[in-house]
Amino acid sequence: MKYRTVAVSTAAALTATALLSGCGSDGGDEPASSGPASLTYWAWAPGMDKVADIWNKGPGKEAGITVTVKKQASGDDLVTKIITAAKAHKAPDLVQAEYQALPTLVSNDVLADISEEAGDAKDEFADGIWQQTTLGSEALYALPQDSGPLMFYYRKDLFEQYGLTVPTTWDEFAETARALKKKAPDKDLTTFSSNDSGLFAGLAQQAGAKWWTTGGDKWKVAIDDPATQKVADFWGGLVEEGAIDNQPMYTPAWNKALNTGKQVAWVSAVWAPGTLTTAAPETKGKWAMAPLPQWKAGENVTGSWGGSSTAVTNDSKDKKAAAAFAKWLNTDPTALAALVKEGGIYPAATAAQTGGALSKAPDYFSGQPGFYTEAAEIAQGTAPAAWGPNVNVAYSAFKDNFAAAAKNRSDFGTALTAMQDATVADLKKQGFGVSE
Repeated sequence: MKYRTVAVSTAAALTATALLSGCGSDGGDEPASSGPASLTYWAWAPGMDKVADIWNKGPGKEAGITVTVKKQASGDDLVTKIITAAKAHKAPDLVQAEYQALPTLVSNDVLADISEEAGDAKDEFADGIWQQTTLGSEALYALPQDSGPLMFYYRKDLFEQYGLTVPTTWDEFAETARALKKKAPDKDLTTFSSNDSGLFAGLAQQAGAKWWTTGGDKWKVAIDDPATQKVADFWGGLVEEGAIDNQPMYTPAWNKALNTGKQVAWVSAVWAPGTLTTAAPETKGKWAMAPLPQWKAGENVTGSWGGSSTAVTNDSKDKKAAAAFAKWLNTDPTALAALVKEGGIYPAATAAQTGGALSKAPDYFSGQPGFYTEAAEIAQGTAPAAWGPNVNVAYSAFKDNFAAAAKNRSDFGTALTAMQDATVADLKKQGFGVSE
């Protein structure tokens, strides 16, 4: 997904230290109201109004707090809309914000620090997920809602047919890709997709990448750090030698490759069953899920692809009440069960990742009854992500440069450098301090 950064003069003047330590404006010092509170929540997840109804008829009624959900578009559209509303001091009380968008919203002074109201919820989430809502600081800008830990999906029948072993390391992954090509030249283990910046970011996270960090009053961009270079060289090498395909995902051709068995595996996130159901309906029951291959044998580290949070805005007149709803929404068992049922999400709260609505495997993976138990174990190893205020620019540069490199089967390192340079140049253009 893409995220549009809308820079304003005040945001450009913010130091990175202030941004990450929660020292910006808090929208006023007035205390939470003592009477009834009526809150507005902008969200795009399906069924969120039904989940809010549970609150309104139960704990919300007891506390005198009513929440009204207003359905929104996601991605760029919502980020732009919420920043525009905040500039006019007309933002809603709560907003569903994707993790990558949080630094942009914080740098534009949209989100409130709710660490005092909800910071005790930390133990409900994996460390790598929690870190994305704190931006590595003592502040808390949102509560995690859903997550997308990366996993490895493969065709059980075709792995057995061609005598392939499920890879546990990336070296084994490469050897498996080569072995399949020798046995079935018309098939590919998988493809490298230049359309999917989020997948590449998640793979880099697994390798230990920290794309945006701060030092003093400046941002440091390290998209071309050794960890990401390792990931780029690995995938670029497989593409260059023809061991895997070089076509983008989410196209009719890609769907056909999955459905016919031309592509026999897929690196994706926990939400992949829904995509496979649509893209490859004729292969239902033939797939299995395994942990993502590791850079070091025996480790349990994965990256994220997707996920969102619930944030309270500085415009809210009752931040305490808004934070109470956000905490209930993302930690209460009844609320989490409703989020899974109505919204189809994979909850970030670890206690909700097994049992209840997730006690049964997805229909598409009916042959793997422990699907969600295994997924929860994988999710515990989610590596932290380091996002910055111009993720949209980095993602756009990835698509432009890696598309050409993948098509030409040329050096991915050059594409990575171009991605780094474009991101740094944009930060400087916006007025942020950047350390070299």
